[in-house]
Amino acid sequence: MSTEDKSPTSDSSVKVNVIAEEGEKLSADDNDMEFGGPEARKKLEKKLLLKLDLRMSILVFIYILNYIDRNNAGAARLRGFETDLHLQGQEFATLLSILYVGYILMQIPSNMFLNYIGKPSLYLPICIIIWGMISILTGITNNFIGALLTRFFLGFIEAAFFPGALFLLSKWYKRSEMGVRTAILYCGNIISNAFGSLLASGILDGMQNKLNRSAWRWLFYIEGSLTIFVAICAIFILPDFPNTQKEGGWLSPLERKLAMKRMEEDVGIGDEGETEGHKQGFGHGLLLAIKDWKVWWFSLAMTSQVVALSFNAFFPTLSATMGFGTTVTLLLCAPPFVLTAGLAFVLSRHSDKSGERFYHMSISYFVGIIGFIIAISTMNTAARYISLFLMAQSYAGFVVMYAWLSNTFPRPPSKRAVALALVNAFSQLGNVAGSYVWPSVWGPSYRKSYAICISTSGCAILMSYILKVHLDNVNRKLDQDGEEKGVSEKGFRYLT
Repeated sequence: MSTEDKSPTSDSSVKVNVIAEEGEKLSADDNDMEFGGPEARKKLEKKLLLKLDLRMSILVFIYILNYIDRNNAGAARLRGFETDLHLQGQEFATLLSILYVGYILMQIPSNMFLNYIGKPSLYLPICIIIWGMISILTGITNNFIGALLTRFFLGFIEAAFFPGALFLLSKWYKRSEMGVRTAILYCGNIISNAFGSLLASGILDGMQNKLNRSAWRWLFYIEGSLTIFVAICAIFILPDFPNTQKEGGWLSPLERKLAMKRMEEDVGIGDEGETEGHKQGFGHGLLLAIKDWKVWWFSLAMTSQVVALSFNAFFPTLSATMGFGTTVTLLLCAPPFVLTAGLAFVLSRHSDKSGERFYHMSISYFVGIIGFIIAISTMNTAARYISLFLMAQSYAGFVVMYAWLSNTFPRPPSKRAVALALVNAFSQLGNVAGSYVWPSVWGPSYRKSYAICISTSGCAILMSYILKVHLDNVNRKLDQDGEEKGVSEKGFRYLT
């Protein structure tokens, strides 16, 4: 052993570090004493998460219906929707895109209002009931104008759900838990592409001319009614925020206290969403969000990837290029998205455990690009069906991107509410543009459409890499600042 190792200064340094580590351990134990100690806290936390997961699971069913109601026009197109409404030219594409106009306009005000009132258990189900009624009304329209109005207001009301659901999850779950929960939620979207096609196949095949109504009209009646039923159930199941949730019933006072403590420990500050909204003003979070360049960078990157994912709304059309009948075409839409749902869960869980987002996301996008290239290169039936699997799995990376979004804007809650809504709303411009990426005249090969998707997905990967490099630099600076101050506990760090 060297003389330097035996120096008094070195011994003192070691002792200081040991004392600091023991102090941190004692401090952590003291924090846990209010919950009965570390072991008791672990059991209580496990019980709390189980209760939360069971209640939050209804969001998955709602999201399935959300996308079924949004995308059922694509299935209805196969059974006379365009003919009965006398649609011409780009009018069908306009019906798809107009939904996102209302969707974009309402998301930010909706999340700001949700953060302010703190009652998602009432606000979200009421919005869901209204959009279910609007979906039913789509089934009674007889012309382009009527369908245009119902689609616009459907998007206007649907805007409350997904950013609101993400915000609700971020109020209860820590950053290390958000990836899996976001994946489970987004699996509702993915499963809807599989389940929605199966449901549409059954309705379109068995309800033609029932009560003298076309099968595509029954599609809107039945699916809208299911949405209303689930929304009524959600009123009694969904939780509010930790600081607005009433004690008693499903949540004990100690569990509520632990829920708030967990979020405070996760980023080093409290999550007093309701009081913050009153102290700082209703527009405080909006101001913070629009001044943060990362919000706009994330918005552009996600918009680019949404264009690449625009094949989703035309999946039955792309499946139909393989030459099968309507029923088989819709059934073939299911397997790619069933596989994608499983991949999304596995990828997000591994991303949570490793604390890494970018590579998990971008590898999935790259596999999707391979699918687009295969689709461009051949008209072989088997190869084109494999390409649909590769395209669909890119949704798994998109789920990781949403988890990354939630992690990047953790506090204050008013800013997080606006950031989630703003990025999600802005990205819907990709759906507006994507509605025009797949014109019938480009079929059946759709080479130009796939080329656009390759370009936009590549752009999303590049922009995300630049953001990763920036956040890594910020983390290194935070580490250096902590070392200079002699702080051994690193505290908040961005996940990259």
